[in-house]
Amino acid sequence: MPQITDQILTDIRNRFAQIEECPVQGQRVFFENAGGALTLNSVVETSQQYAAIPDNQGRENPASHELVRVINKAKDDMRAMMNASTGQFFVGESGTELLFRLIMNACLGTAYDGVVLGSTVEHPATRSACHRWSKISQKTHRLITHNDALGLVTADDYAAQISADTRVATILHTSPVTGMGMDVPAISAAIRAVAPDCLIIVDGIQHAAHGLIDIDSYDVDGYVISPYKMFSRHGYGLAWISDRLSKIEHDALVGGPEENWELGTRDTGAYATLSDVADYLEWLGGQVSSETDRRKKFEAAGAAIHAHEKTLTDAMIKGIGNLAGLETMDNVHIIGGVENAAREGLVSLYVDGMASADVVAKLNAEGIRTHLRKADHYSGNILDPLGLDGCVRVSMCHYNSAHEIAQFLAAMKQIAG
Repeated sequence: MPQITDQILTDIRNRFAQIEECPVQGQRVFFENAGGALTLNSVVETSQQYAAIPDNQGRENPASHELVRVINKAKDDMRAMMNASTGQFFVGESGTELLFRLIMNACLGTAYDGVVLGSTVEHPATRSACHRWSKISQKTHRLITHNDALGLVTADDYAAQISADTRVATILHTSPVTGMGMDVPAISAAIRAVAPDCLIIVDGIQHAAHGLIDIDSYDVDGYVISPYKMFSRHGYGLAWISDRLSKIEHDALVGGPEENWELGTRDTGAYATLSDVADYLEWLGGQVSSETDRRKKFEAAGAAIHAHEKTLTDAMIKGIGNLAGLETMDNVHIIGGVENAAREGLVSLYVDGMASADVVAKLNAEGIRTHLRKADHYSGNILDPLGLDGCVRVSMCHYNSAHEIAQFLAAMKQIAG
């Protein structure tokens, strides 16, 4: 199993901006990665470089030709990084906007009857889009109830609800509230077994930073990420769509290329920073393995990231050194359970007799950045069935360390004590 050693972790941390210090708060531990991962230094440099360029794509001059080359390279890099042998990549306003756009066109581009199928574990980006566009396209929006205790939904849950007239289906790859990953290939196979022509769209926004993306193995029609949650920056989202979805009628300029899904001139710097992310993951794969094939390096990086984050979450739950883990703190409760193989770099918790907002504030006072999830339109679907008005989300990435886990546990011992 590819492994991130102490020396590799040091090299990794040196590649990220603000790894230990916030320019406002000062020194802090960053456990708010689900809200937006740390940014690669190379992304910061690339963004600055492209912000100064006045030229647009599609012009007859050397600068314009170079911008087109950079965009095409980024799309090729994404094809390798995400293992998509067919289909196309394009960027948009945000991950949420792209999910809305894919779901809108899938609903409008299929027969005006039947079912749009999703689950209650999903982020409102997909649930809201399906709610709106199922009505407009005269379909029934059906939601599969997720398992509250485990914080996920399974292929069997989908199989029990799928029908032959299911036109569009959505899958959440990983929950940003529970931290649990769904078995996308198994869920997709369950859908295809009953509704082979269904358009399947995956929200990969939370999963992207926490392991491998392997689109060819999913048998889906859309996959969306938010690059700021995968070591790049804010201001854009990235979508992959299948050849079948590419051909569906969609917003486009009259007389323009029929399968073009981009609207207007996009930021070349956004594409260039995707190449920075791909370069970083390829580098990491080369550090944790002896692989020489590019895709194999991405696979090795994904395996190492997943393994390291499991080590971190296990240490947080079970303890590290002479510090007791969360499971031994009598008044601390972990959403999704102590033992959950689906967990991806995230632990959500609540403390008896203490508002989660106060726990977040006390951790912040100790220099540990976490986040409050409230039972609102973002997280109520997870928290309301549990009878909770909030929880503390502690979200890690592969650049976090065991020492930072120890700092967190020492603080939680005092706070929950």
